[in-house]
Amino acid sequence: MGKLERYYNKFNEEGRLTRRHGIVEFETTMHFVRKEIEKLQVANPNRKIDILDCGCGTGKYSTTLWEEGHNVTAMDLVSHNVTQLKKKNTGVIAMQGNAIDLSRFNDQTFDIILLLGPMYHLITEMERITALKESARVVRPGGCIFVAYCMNEYSVITYGFKEGHMSEIIQAGKIDQSAGRLISTDEELYWYARLEDTESLAKSASLQRKYIFSADGAANYIRKELSAMSQEMFDHFMQYHLATCLRPELMGAGFHTVDVLTK
Repeated sequence: MGKLERYYNKFNEEGRLTRRHGIVEFETTMHFVRKEIEKLQVANPNRKIDILDCGCGTGKYSTTLWEEGHNVTAMDLVSHNVTQLKKKNTGVIAMQGNAIDLSRFNDQTFDIILLLGPMYHLITEMERITALKESARVVRPGGCIFVAYCMNEYSVITYGFKEGHMSEIIQAGKIDQSAGRLISTDEELYWYARLEDTESLAKSASLQRKYIFSADGAANYIRKELSAMSQEMFDHFMQYHLATCLRPELMGAGFHTVDVLTK
């Protein structure tokens, strides 16, 4: 069993998106996924939309999209996550697999591909480009790929400064202080992106950006405040966030940024 699988066997992936900050991330991402599905349904009114959730975790997105009437194939590197998804007894086709090898799928098989986890853990640039190229191969013309990234600035600000680990990060040589950039090695579980990285990776995979959005905006900075909000106040926050999540000044500072790509 690899380090990543051991990590997710202990991580509460099932509950993450049910907390208020996770709800912001989930509902925002689903807002844009549904918009793309609506466009595809106009162009293809007589068939279901085919979706690949690559890096599906325990299947929050997969099961929701299946319940909304779409054909969903879900894949995750972690066998525990796949087992949890299968236990839900939905019509989602669930399997274990790796985002950098989609050879089990034919070219142009899916209308929408969700890469909402793999890019967090692909440490080398070649792995990241390969994952994007594989998704580009299996997505249909006119379809799109949702690619989520963990952002460098949020990680430095929260783990480094808010949680007080900056000195040990520096002493371990895990940050380029001149650039404020975290350094990921083979020993790390996470790779942290900046906006210029997302643009460069898309170009390297011959993909074009439709748009890019901040999935959670300020939500992860104010987790305690979100949890304490009344439902009315939380609804106001969601309305504000959806109105501003495409603004460029918010992209790089949030925890998760999602690039929506097409070929």
